[in-house]
Amino acid sequence: MNASPTASQAAPVAPASNAAFALTILTLINLVNYLDRYIVAVALPDIQKEFGINDTQSGLLGTMFMVVFMLASPLGGYLGDRYPRKLLVAGGVLLWSLATGASGLATTFIALLVARSVIGIGEAGYGAVAPSIISDLYPREMRTRILAFFYTAIPVGVAAGYGLGGWLTQSYSWHVAFYVGGVPGLILGAMAFFMPEPRRGAMDGPDAQTKMPFMVGLKGLGRNGAFWAVTAGYTLMTFSIGGLGFWMPTYLVRERGLAQAETGTTFGAITLVAGLVGTVVGGWLGDRLDRKREGGGLWMSGVGLLLAAPAMYLAVNLKAMGPTYAAIAVAQFLIFLNSGPINAAIVNCVPPAFRAFAMGLNVLFIHMLGDAISPTLIGSIADAASLHTAIEVNSVPVLLGGLALLVGAKLFREAVPRMR
Repeated sequence: MNASPTASQAAPVAPASNAAFALTILTLINLVNYLDRYIVAVALPDIQKEFGINDTQSGLLGTMFMVVFMLASPLGGYLGDRYPRKLLVAGGVLLWSLATGASGLATTFIALLVARSVIGIGEAGYGAVAPSIISDLYPREMRTRILAFFYTAIPVGVAAGYGLGGWLTQSYSWHVAFYVGGVPGLILGAMAFFMPEPRRGAMDGPDAQTKMPFMVGLKGLGRNGAFWAVTAGYTLMTFSIGGLGFWMPTYLVRERGLAQAETGTTFGAITLVAGLVGTVVGGWLGDRLDRKREGGGLWMSGVGLLLAAPAMYLAVNLKAMGPTYAAIAVAQFLIFLNSGPINAAIVNCVPPAFRAFAMGLNVLFIHMLGDAISPTLIGSIADAASLHTAIEVNSVPVLLGGLALLVGAKLFREAVPRMR
């Protein structure tokens, strides 16, 4: 179930001729993906006022989206290994963009909850197959930095969600914020129909497995220790940053006394700069470390999470806002180092015929045990104690995630030996 070193050695060394167009479309879609997710976080105080819901109920807006998204992702991956992937991407983007606009029409909490759940179905058709498409457009030697470029859309999208959502919510209403958020995806969804559909395994050499019975692939994946160790570390990290991203704007408004628009703009700007720099540096440095030894990028990711945990703890225990923002920036930089190396490790340690499903299964676990439960759990801790305490405890999973990734780097190095 591990990638073949011989196939990797014989693989093409240059990207496909039409790779840049597809990468651009997929990256812009990924940006809109996170913009749509995080509008709700910065609009949450107004949503709570309008519907009269508590923190535990509010957390369900994040949790229900993630539950649907994670459950649908393996199905999206299964289809992505068997049918034209660009059709799944286009259809998924159009569906979630329509659901984002429909969120603004909600007049009850239940209606909003249903709309957020439908967004999860649309995103599942995209999230599992996009890295698979990219891995068939670019050779292995470039994948870490190319996937890092793809994931630069996360901090940009999160920042856009915070900034645009905060401004539109304060200037108009949270309903308008959702209306506006749905428009870009409709345009990009239509453009996705014109993307190239690369041959599976095109960049993995002539011996790459491009077809595989499902049960054979599933048994092989079950024995793939590197995949599961990376998934464990990714899950712990996702639990923590999912809860943090959902609740930090509310924390800054409620416990630090900041204005809602200022919170969205400032926190969004920090996320943009720290996340963008961290993702780019992680892709570049991960490729360099991978060339020195297999699993070098994963090792860097583990160390980054070990250092991010104390920075997250300090962020809610420093009194002055300047040092608080600095601690948030450092934590986000260290966390976003991982975007390229972790996802490159996943696509590199499974054969091309099973990559989309492996990504879908990874999505299932990182959300089922990660950010599908963390917004509600943190909300419950906040109701029982305080939001400060809930966010403070949230640094522990990051620490454990760093340890898991270090184990994953060791297993990856043993499972995918480099032919020199």
